Amino acid sequence: MILIYCPCKNNKEADKISRHLLKMKLIACSNLFPIKSLYNWKGKIKNSKEIVMLAKTNNKNFVGCVKEIKKLHSYEIPCIIKLDVKSNREYFNWVENELS
Repeated sequence: MILIYCPCKNNKEADKISRHLLKMKLIACSNLFPIKSLYNWKGKIKNSKEIVMLAKTNNKNFVGCVKEIKKLHSYEIPCIIKLDVKSNREYFNWVENELS
């Protein structure tokens, strides 16, 4: 199982991307968290409020998720990070069943 970490500009965008990926059966679940981000962008230090989407899926669906996120995301260079994770067997099975 993997988690996809993807900050979005606001809750509306994170919700839209999550729902799209769920409808396409590319993810089984998504959690949305408000965060504060500090980063360098075009020579300036930026300070932004964002919503992080943590989506649960499998390795097989990662490329499709990246493709779909890029279509809907408003950022010039969206952050889409894959994290390999382990979970309890029951949750892993649930995720796999939701993706098929």
